[in-house]
Amino acid sequence: MKANTRREFLADIGRGMLIGSVGSSLALDLGISSTFAGEEAAKLTFGELEPLVSALQETPLNKLQTMLVSKLNSGTDLQTLVSAAALANARSFGGQDYIGFHTFMALAPAYQMTRELPTELKPLPVLKVLYRNTAQIQDTDSQHHEILHPVEPLTLPPNSAGGPLLQTATRSADYDQAEGTFAALAQGPVDETFNELQYTIQDELNVHRVVLSWRAWAMLELAGQQHAHTLLRQSVRFCVNSEQNLQKYNRPPSKIRIVLPMLLDQYSLLSKPLGNRKADDSWVDSLARTIYRSNPEQAAEAAAAALAEGFDPEAVGEAISLASNALVLHDQGRTKAFPDKPLGSVHGDSVGVHASDSANAWRNIARVSNKRNTIASLIVGAYHTAVGRYNSKLNELPYPLQDQLEQITSRNPKQLLQEAEAAIRNQDQFRAAAVIHQYGAQGHNARPAFDLLLRYATSEDGALHAEKYYCTVKEEFQNTRPAFRWRQLVALARVTASEYGKPSPGYAEACGLLKINS
Repeated sequence: MKANTRREFLADIGRGMLIGSVGSSLALDLGISSTFAGEEAAKLTFGELEPLVSALQETPLNKLQTMLVSKLNSGTDLQTLVSAAALANARSFGGQDYIGFHTFMALAPAYQMTRELPTELKPLPVLKVLYRNTAQIQDTDSQHHEILHPVEPLTLPPNSAGGPLLQTATRSADYDQAEGTFAALAQGPVDETFNELQYTIQDELNVHRVVLSWRAWAMLELAGQQHAHTLLRQSVRFCVNSEQNLQKYNRPPSKIRIVLPMLLDQYSLLSKPLGNRKADDSWVDSLARTIYRSNPEQAAEAAAAALAEGFDPEAVGEAISLASNALVLHDQGRTKAFPDKPLGSVHGDSVGVHASDSANAWRNIARVSNKRNTIASLIVGAYHTAVGRYNSKLNELPYPLQDQLEQITSRNPKQLLQEAEAAIRNQDQFRAAAVIHQYGAQGHNARPAFDLLLRYATSEDGALHAEKYYCTVKEEFQNTRPAFRWRQLVALARVTASEYGKPSPGYAEACGLLKINS
């Protein structure tokens, strides 16, 4: 026997013994392959997109932007690049890497941002997120240790509801059981698969859990429904990982597991049709204040009671959005500095940004789901928002304060936007918020204000949140009544000033290749 063959043989025996002792699921998490010499794990591939997906995993980072611009110049469109990047991310990380899933969640928002930019600037938000994507894949060597591989569907009990089955499989904290169950469910219609997934999403309160689910669904519009299983199964693995952590650290599951079914039953919500009762400004503002100031159980019950009274789910969702927006406006800022997030900052994973992104995801899921999940998403969304409020130290009054507003005296829209930009560049959160508040109060056109803030959502890193939060605010502004919608832009101005000063890696290089002055 040759020496190298003997070493391979012994290594295979050792690997097999280790896998046998820790189990196949844990071995996969530890990066221990169950394949032996001469074997390779089956690779998940993506048809015509496969060459581009592989290129986004394997092209050296110092050559990536040049390759991408060359692709654009030769006719590859931004939608195709984003779709391939989403698949490269899913295959590499499977919802298991912190920076990885943040990057996935930024892809669709980056593409949405391109629709608001002049032609010559459209590639910039996409190129910077694709750079982040490849950088993380290669930093973790995930192109050589991919998480997602083909999975065999389990045979499910006949005439069993898919959502509860998946929920039980996920709560078992077993990847194989949950993945096999979901693979079986994914053989059905895509919208049904998404609805069945929501039972598991609603089990815990975590911004990444709900936003990953929503962004995977939104990505289907770009990548196509043929990739639904690949994109959505990231959420299954995320949820199993969460369940394993509960067990590992002996933590109790969220009380939402008790609160949600109790409220559905208490208010007989599943036996009633969805209401279409219109809500006036005073009602929406009152519900928003209730959600903001209540404990999580009270907030959830307020949403449930409103739905039981027949109010339009959009009105309930609007109140949840305004309550989460209040968390940005009342945030005192960080009291402890972190890398890329200094004292007083409110960007990145701040309570308000997280709550706003979560509320946006819960509302969007409610819009595309069946009746049960429309109701459940809004109840859980209200609970989730109140968790952020209940666990945070917030200012009694919202920013900008009255004395900060009184310092803004101009009524000229152009001058006001110039003052807003100067405040952003000085990282003066409160002045930036005050200027945009006064700009809106004077009835000026929102589009130039969005254009200003979009510029920095494109250039800045935002501690992984710039793209998502910009798109959250844009959507919530559009879906909020005129009396309240400017609160969203005021919050975005504050967050933009907070995040200014750290351009996203790869942004300057992209500007240079596109011959754009950065």
